[in-house]
Amino acid sequence: QVQLVESGGGLVQPGGSLRLSCAATESIFSINVMAWYRQAPGKERELVARSTSGGRVDYADSVKGRFTISGDSAKKMVYLQMNSLKVEDTAVYYCYAALRRFHYSAPENYWGQGTQVTVSS
Repeated sequence: QVQLVESGGGLVQPGGSLRLSCAATESIFSINVMAWYRQAPGKERELVARSTSGGRVDYADSVKGRFTISGDSAKKMVYLQMNSLKVEDTAVYYCYAALRRFHYSAPENYWGQGTQVTVSS
């Protein structure tokens, strides 16, 4: 069973930067959609950034110009570069991927366990 494992979260001051990484634990054929979501205390989970294999990239309005999603299918990695962090970016960040295990597989949805990002002075 493929798992997604996030890393890179932590405590950072406002204006600082963090880079989140998400790694698949098993070999996969392809990633159709990769995304990062976040959930702050008392709030619903929201989409932060999404990238498709067709080249479409979407960002939440609140992070446009500050966050960048990228990935490396060969390395089975998904990244989220977060710059100019704000207190309101504080949340648990979740990696998501719609991926195909094998060339004959249909895409399946996978979620990471989440990593805490805290922006505070």
